[in-house]
Amino acid sequence: MNEKTVNRIGWFASLMATAMYVSYIDQVRLNLSGHKGSLILPIITTINCTAWAIYGLFKEKKDWPIVVCNIPGIILGIITAITAL
Repeated sequence: MNEKTVNRIGWFASLMATAMYVSYIDQVRLNLSGHKGSLILPIITTINCTAWAIYGLFKEKKDWPIVVCNIPGIILGIITAITAL
């Protein structure tokens, strides 16, 4: 596969990962309305996304698709965990 195709797949995967993390907004809504969710998933998501973002930032050639798609996971994972308390 050529580099341009691989790069497009990377950005598509980033978009799909971002969509997955944005789905946490519904859980935050449920948490705030009294239907508390588990803390395990948002905590693990936050740790995982942080590790991937650090990996992407500290590679010799920064891996922006990985960094960009994991930032919403970090933010929404933290918000989801806080509202689940």
